[in-house]
Amino acid sequence: MARVVITEFMDMPAVDRLRAAHDVLYDPQLVDDPVRLHAEAAGADVLIVRNRTQVRGELLAALQRCRVLGRLGVGLDNIDVPGCEARGMQVIPATGANAASVAEYVIGTAMLLLRGAYQSTAEVAAGRWPRTALSNGRELGGKTLGLIGFGAIGQLTARLARGMGMQVLAFDAMMAADHPAYAAAGVQCVALDTLISQADVVSLHVPLVEGTRGLLNAQRIGAMKAGAVLVNTARGSIVDEVAVAEALRQGRLGGAALDVFDAEPLKQAPHFEGCPNLVLTPHIAGVTTESNERVSSLIADKVLQALAEAR
Repeated sequence: MARVVITEFMDMPAVDRLRAAHDVLYDPQLVDDPVRLHAEAAGADVLIVRNRTQVRGELLAALQRCRVLGRLGVGLDNIDVPGCEARGMQVIPATGANAASVAEYVIGTAMLLLRGAYQSTAEVAAGRWPRTALSNGRELGGKTLGLIGFGAIGQLTARLARGMGMQVLAFDAMMAADHPAYAAAGVQCVALDTLISQADVVSLHVPLVEGTRGLLNAQRIGAMKAGAVLVNTARGSIVDEVAVAEALRQGRLGGAALDVFDAEPLKQAPHFEGCPNLVLTPHIAGVTTESNERVSSLIADKVLQALAEAR
């Protein structure tokens, strides 16, 4: 029987399946108690985390017995993957399990930002009637979506966008221009600068690595199509937040939805004050009831399989 330590939220049916076969410590608050976290890590054969638990440095050193690391999500920037693998740990992300949630967030926020008509409840309820001011919204159909990154989430987002009547451009530095995924999704592969200058909606779907840090900097934001909308569900450090805020205030960007930030949780952020048509959400684009179930179930299955194979 293996010792399984779960440091952040996991769907209970998946936790119960692990408990049926192994000794499980499930404590979603463990991530916020580093002393106890390091103590529990020392006896763990399996560690299961989300994005807040930083599996590196002291925590990685404490994982003396751990052989399996489950990630309740897809991004691995909170995990020292080479360090884990050097210790013989198998790192298991929940690849694809939250793709639908992220894709729907991108399309939903793009529609909201282009239309610009969904924040008038207080005015209408108070007897004001801002019909003229809100009659210049834009439709999603016929617009061009630019996807920076064309992995599983980008491809699903493209299919949803095509279903809404959008044209789709994509750039992915890790995929050949003739990769069959582009044709399968009805997407045109273009250079990054071409995408940025032509897209009405730009959405990011790349991991945070040295090559993507600061990718959407002030210069590239300035090169975006006038009135374009930006959606970032990838990682905060890929986008220059201050440049986004300034472009919104100046009216060069038509809107932005940011689900991820340079520092999380986001604390004081005066650069966002007074920004029009801005949506800020707390890293939940991929988190829904359904995706939690899929992510948790997938990781439970893969952890159980890895432990069975290690016997």
